[in-house]
Amino acid sequence: MFHPLTREAMARRLAQDIPDGSYVNLGIGMPVLVAAHLPPGREIVLHSENGILGMGPPPAEDEIDLDLINAGKQPVTLLEGGSYFHHADSFAMMRGGHLDICVMGGMQVASNGDLANWSLGRPGEAPAVGGAMDLAVGARSVYIMMEHNAKNGEPKIVERCAYPLTGAGVVDRIYTDLAVIDVTPSGLRVRDMIDGMTLKELQGRTGAPLRTD
Repeated sequence: MFHPLTREAMARRLAQDIPDGSYVNLGIGMPVLVAAHLPPGREIVLHSENGILGMGPPPAEDEIDLDLINAGKQPVTLLEGGSYFHHADSFAMMRGGHLDICVMGGMQVASNGDLANWSLGRPGEAPAVGGAMDLAVGARSVYIMMEHNAKNGEPKIVERCAYPLTGAGVVDRIYTDLAVIDVTPSGLRVRDMIDGMTLKELQGRTGAPLRTD
């Protein structure tokens, strides 16, 4: 018997793997939870694509400043030494390879590291990719944080993405509510699984071959 991780637990698990001294962009949605779980004593500089460097954890209710928000329009804090800058400068950081890690959500990730996270490909759907494409190709490492399966139970880790791509071959690691999986040249390698989960059970919920060696 196993119990999938909550979103907070997923954020806590991912935060443990961010090395000291990293410059990290946290994408809109689930990834922003990581900011509240960074290990004490580890210097990690958070970037937001709307033009912030040095974001801190979410503010307390009585400390919210509606003029200080992240790219998802959520209130944030600014650590000592943090800065604001023009949107164009922010994208220059993203595109110029200055971010060590980008954490993004995902709709689908393929076994070769292809990422689809901006559109379900529905006719007439408004484009809403934002800076995801820039981050996917600009960050040195791309971590995807998402539920292992969609609401209808279909795998979100697949052999080939069915949705429009955000980036081709860009994903390095996937964090789900069931496992942590590395994308390698030889396929998907399971880094660890939640307590009670077996590789056979995990494979049954995954649309691409997994290995542990």
